[in-house]
Amino acid sequence: MKIVLIIVSTIFFYSYLNSQQISADSLMTYSMKEFVVTATRSEKNIKDIGKSVSIITREQLNDSFMKSLSGSLSSKNSIFVVGEGQNYGMNQSIFMRGANSNQTVIMIDNVRITDPSSVNNTPDLSELSTSNIERVEIVSGLNSSLYGSSAIGGVVNLLSRKKQDAGLNVDLNFGAGTFGKSTSSLNQDLFINYTFSEGFYINTELNNLSVKGIDATDDTVLSLTDFKNRDRDGFRHRDFTGMVGYVDDMLDIYASYKNTDQKKDLDKRAYIDDDNYSLDYYRNIFTYGLSYRMIKELDLRFVGGYTDMKRTAIDDSSKIDWFGNYDHSYNDERYRGSVSSNEIQANYKSSEFELLLGGSLYNENMSSRQYIYLNGSWGPYESLTDLDTLDLDASTASIYSHSMVNGSLISDELGLLSLSFGWRILKHSSFGTEFVYELNPSIKLTPFTLLYGSYGTGFNSPSLYQLYSPNIDYTSGITRGNKNIFPEYTTSFEIGLKHSILDLEFGISYFESKTKNVIEYVYLWDKNVGLDTLGNDWSRNDYRGDTYLNLGDQSIKGIELSVKQQISDEIFIDGNVSIVDGKIKYNPNVVDQSVTQGNHVQIFGTGAFMNKESEYIGLVRRPSSANIRLSYLPIKELFLDINLKYIGRRGDVYYDSNLGPYGALGTIPVEDYSIVDFYAKYLFSPNVNAGLKIENLFNTKYREIKGYSTRGRGLYLNLNLSI
Repeated sequence: MKIVLIIVSTIFFYSYLNSQQISADSLMTYSMKEFVVTATRSEKNIKDIGKSVSIITREQLNDSFMKSLSGSLSSKNSIFVVGEGQNYGMNQSIFMRGANSNQTVIMIDNVRITDPSSVNNTPDLSELSTSNIERVEIVSGLNSSLYGSSAIGGVVNLLSRKKQDAGLNVDLNFGAGTFGKSTSSLNQDLFINYTFSEGFYINTELNNLSVKGIDATDDTVLSLTDFKNRDRDGFRHRDFTGMVGYVDDMLDIYASYKNTDQKKDLDKRAYIDDDNYSLDYYRNIFTYGLSYRMIKELDLRFVGGYTDMKRTAIDDSSKIDWFGNYDHSYNDERYRGSVSSNEIQANYKSSEFELLLGGSLYNENMSSRQYIYLNGSWGPYESLTDLDTLDLDASTASIYSHSMVNGSLISDELGLLSLSFGWRILKHSSFGTEFVYELNPSIKLTPFTLLYGSYGTGFNSPSLYQLYSPNIDYTSGITRGNKNIFPEYTTSFEIGLKHSILDLEFGISYFESKTKNVIEYVYLWDKNVGLDTLGNDWSRNDYRGDTYLNLGDQSIKGIELSVKQQISDEIFIDGNVSIVDGKIKYNPNVVDQSVTQGNHVQIFGTGAFMNKESEYIGLVRRPSSANIRLSYLPIKELFLDINLKYIGRRGDVYYDSNLGPYGALGTIPVEDYSIVDFYAKYLFSPNVNAGLKIENLFNTKYREIKGYSTRGRGLYLNLNLSI
């Protein structure tokens, strides 16, 4: 926290000094000239949007090594990606503004990317690269009226490269690096585009990343006499992308295909290595779209896409002692899922009034198959769970609208005021109809300063697994999936200020959100047995199954601060600070007794029984954070950059066998840390440049989560050629 206060103070002081200098300057101009489409579903200048919005440009994506999306996102305000600093291949989850990892929308070309076969429908960011991506737009905070389910923490939209300069365009990238003992990484990327003078274009991109020598878990076995079977793991990621389209002043039409093929070696769990555990991941993504400008003020737009994915995890037997004995276990898990999305919208836009009307259809389905074989002293045991024949799916139909009215429509004196209003009505095949809305007023205090606020509601749909998982307890008949659970429902408030003048951009915002009906995974125990005696009698079966319930009320509040300043032609500074905190409350009166049959309810995430009200302060894996970056161009061919990142102290979860008969998750603190990265790029010519990155200059001991190691000090080189 101390370093956060230092950075906050530095940014405030720095901004104050610049405001004094700028106030004496009569030639004040805007410095923010960036336009985005994600914040309002229509193109708009960032300085006129009453929300917290940021962009990762193509140039910044090129400067990131290994085509890593998570690496680019983690430098942005209020974003913490668990797994970004860990070894390659670790699962990567995004947390925005303190929301859970399944409460942020990730999209490619406005088509949502999820993993419907996972427990909570959250994609693993390690499978998403920046291959064929032109820019990434990030809108923080509640956006459910525009984007539906999960848009509570924010929205991340990856927009593809389209039309380039007329003729042949080629980008070729080679990268190599090492990040600790016996480690290596190699990356090759080839982008080819041909753009015809009439507006037709065709793109293709091939990306390959290979990493060796990974040791992802902490080794706590220190005695030389104790057996341990540690190995060095590998990670491979390949993308192929193809896109064709046509763009002119009236029409934008495109179709694209992306294939991702990823293979990684896994470890058993925190602190425990595994030499025979692998995960293969395969995803296809099709996107298509058409935008047509009928008249200057009216656009029609159709966007859609389809994605299917497959995960195969195989954990074979491992050697367990010096004598060469194996554990005689085999686990084969196969998951499949697909999502289709189609939307049509119309945008009317004038200087005083904007109106968007749209409708969407969204479908998702999943299946899985798990085979377990164990052969212990009690003899062989086999188990097969196959959901393939159940056809687990859900659909959502929505209509939505977003409008903006400028005060000048009523009176010239009110021209500094604007009011946006958005709403969405949807019908889900499981939980029925939902309505969400957002009100977003703003006022220009000066030509360079925008004060804005927002109040809105949002929701997060339960996953297919949470709704329909058929695993059943044969004593109670209770299934793991619960068709009666409702979506998590959020109300959110925000007030913020943007200031843009000369080469200074400054923003600050305060936000609060409250989420009801938080979905929790629970154990159920025999209601006729006292809590203090559960599990004490080995001849008695106290267990009554597991399921998902709406139980918690989560509250989050926080402050965001960001500043950019071009100090001179040679020096640029960019910083942000996010302070976030929260709590969750549980009330036993909300337990759905028709599902639990009156049995005792134990929350797996905390170990607590729902026999009394309880409250937990703090957010697991959602820390306060700060970034400050200083860039220097000593000569026009050389770019130097140093970045300081601070991640605050936060809680992490671990399995605690003392929490109830079967154990549950306890919370353990993880210490704060600071890391410093250095980056340099040299331009040999307009078409050739080389980069160097030194990662973790002063800190190689930090931890993101307990039990897993992070990358050591890393050295990376890359060479970029373009035609």
